[in-house]
Amino acid sequence: MEIRDLEVHFQLRSNALARLVGGGGETVKAVDGVNITLRKGEVLGLVGESGSGKTTLGRTLLGLVRPSSGQILYGNQDIARLRQNKMRKLRQRLQMVFQDPHAALNPAMDVRAALGHPLRIQGLVRNKAEERARVVEALERVGLTPAEQFLDKLPSELSGGQKQRAVIARAIICGPELLVADEPISMLDMSVRAKILELMLELRRDLDLTYVYITHDLATAKFFCDRVAIMYLGRVVEIGPTEEIFADPKHPYTQALLAAVPDPDPERRIPRELPRGEIPDAAAPPHGCSFHPRCPFAFEPCGWEARDLQALFERRWTERGEEVFAREEHLVEGLSDLPSGQETVRLPVPSGRNASELKSLLDDARAEAPDDPLWRGVEDIDVEDGQVTLRFRAGIDPELRTVGGVDVACHLHDPDLKPPENAGY
Repeated sequence: MEIRDLEVHFQLRSNALARLVGGGGETVKAVDGVNITLRKGEVLGLVGESGSGKTTLGRTLLGLVRPSSGQILYGNQDIARLRQNKMRKLRQRLQMVFQDPHAALNPAMDVRAALGHPLRIQGLVRNKAEERARVVEALERVGLTPAEQFLDKLPSELSGGQKQRAVIARAIICGPELLVADEPISMLDMSVRAKILELMLELRRDLDLTYVYITHDLATAKFFCDRVAIMYLGRVVEIGPTEEIFADPKHPYTQALLAAVPDPDPERRIPRELPRGEIPDAAAPPHGCSFHPRCPFAFEPCGWEARDLQALFERRWTERGEEVFAREEHLVEGLSDLPSGQETVRLPVPSGRNASELKSLLDDARAEAPDDPLWRGVEDIDVEDGQVTLRFRAGIDPELRTVGGVDVACHLHDPDLKPPENAGY
């Protein structure tokens, strides 16, 4: 399967009148220009925080979400352009294992019906006896034995692990080639997680399956995946063989994810360079590199903007307390109203104050936190025509480039962009 320049965008606060006059509100870029080649027989892991676009990408590969642009080439067909009636037949070969087994099964449908319906819909059986035999075979293959004891059970009569085995049985019963597994073990007890992953590996070997494994759990990705794609705000920021990425992560976000994995030894203290702040709003992604507001190694070309300055002052006030906040907040209250993505911004000066006060505050903040990555992207701060003008260096959106055995989207690995010597990378 070839995924080329795939984008999935969702409109927010849109209505008929807004569309009529050419407006549609904000756009969430859930998947934003993804390129991946999925090889037959492999397990590709999609890893990232909640909101990174993993599930949307997985569902789009199966036609459950319509892409905004790009291609999904499977054989000689572009799934992104197929009508639903053509896609229905194709789903015999493309299936999904959902995250929550309790919600994935119809509570009013017994196991025999839940597994038999796909066979009838796809026209793969001629009569009920043939359907029953296929259902029994699928149940035994996933470890629900003796199968006859499970045929008439409702989902409420099954444990969490048994439900997920039934969901997997339903996914394989039509003989698929590709399974998209969306966090298939996250809702299960710890005691059965390894057994489900071992089952999926057995099915991969016996049925020649290919997996897209969606997870935020790096431990299971290391155990289960041949390759890993690290996603952040709808984009792949690093992709390569699992061993290579775990042994020598190239992207600061990948490094942060690995540093956040809990250590089993409570006595051992390991230094952790965790990313500051939360994942940004996908409806208004950061300028330049989308990870730069949280990156300790960000430097000039990473894409600084006015809202980064606002975040700096919020961190400053958190550290220095209410008195400093009360004294300074009024001076920079206009930061939140400035447009994003502009390299030159004019900071509004509140009434009753003057531009020199605002510039002095900025100079003080810079002097007190000279190592903050933001200041690497500020060219100068001037007073012009009674306003403070702040000029940021030009931000560049990083592209995936091959470094060693992986592809990584980070300016630190661009030979044409030299990071500062004191970046600590």
